[in-house]
Formats: sequence, structure tokens, C-alpha cells
Amino acid sequence: GARTLLEACLATGLPAVLDADALNLLEGAPERLRDRRVPTVLTPHAGEASRLLGIPTSAIVSDVEGAARRLAERSGATVVLKGFRSVVASPGGETAHVLSGNPGMATGGSGDVLTGVVGAFLARGLPAREAASSAAFLHGLAGDLARERLGEETLAAADIAGELGAAFLFVGESGPA
Repeated sequence: GARTLLEACLATGLPAVLDADALNLLEGAPERLRDRRVPTVLTPHAGEASRLLGIPTSAIVSDVEGAARRLAERSGATVVLKGFRSVVASPGGETAHVLSGNPGMATGGSGDVLTGVVGAFLARGLPAREAASSAAFLHGLAGDLARERLGEETLAAADIAGELGAAFLFVGESGPA
């Protein structure tokens, strides 16, 4: 049933952000996304990227930028390879390192918050690369703000989500959009 739902969603021709179970359903076959002509973003962690590419997780961890680039090329989608320093890669080979965020964000549900922000930016009409990069930075900044308030050891996804408004305000006040 989940595979049928994924295929139906992908067939809509609407922008999409894929995480967790959707990525697992694409295991070993990210090329299935290549024909999409609308913004598509994948947000795997190293284990999910390993399954998508069919290579050991250790190979992902030892070359995060290269793995993100290979996954973007194979899938035709923009990739946010999540980690302490996430990497955003687009199908054309461009990469960006996300310098916001902290290890305390490696908590259940944090990726769901990121996926929601990417989805919101895609719904606003941003191209995939801009949606992914902006969302990853703001997600990390919200995590940094939560760490300042609560410490790193006990961060929860709700704490990160709770700081998104402050992260948006900070970016709006500190520089160009």
C-alpha cells in the first residue's frame, strides 16, 4: 500500500520532498525520480543514503559531499544529506555545506521538522535547490537557538520547531532574503 501511495503522489506532478519511508521505498533505485519535471528534494541521513546508493554507510560518512552529489545525479533531485554539517547537492553537481546546526539535533523527529520546512518552501514556489538550502540553514539555526535556550543534551524536535519563528526573524533582520 505504501508503494502505491508513493507512486500516486509522485505522479501528481506536484513538487515533493521525500524522507524516511518514501526513501526506503526507493532503495537501490533513486533513478525512478529522474523523469520528474517539478522540484523534488530528498532528505536522507547516511543510512538512508547508503540504501539508496547501494553502498556501505561508512562510504557515505567518509565522503558526505561526494555521496550527496552522486545521489543528486542519480535521482535528478536535490539532496539534503543530513548530518552535523548537512550537505545540499543539486543534480548539476553544485553543493553547499550547511554551517548552522549542532549534534543535539540528532534526535527523533528533527528530520520531520526539516522536511516540513522544505515542503513549505516548495509550496511557496521556490526552486528545489533554494528550498532545500534555505530550509536546511533555518532548521539548523532553529536548532542552534534551541541549544542556547535549553542545552544540547536534551534537545527535542519540538524545541527545534518552536524556534523556527525566531530563526526566520533573525535571518530577516540580519541580511537580505
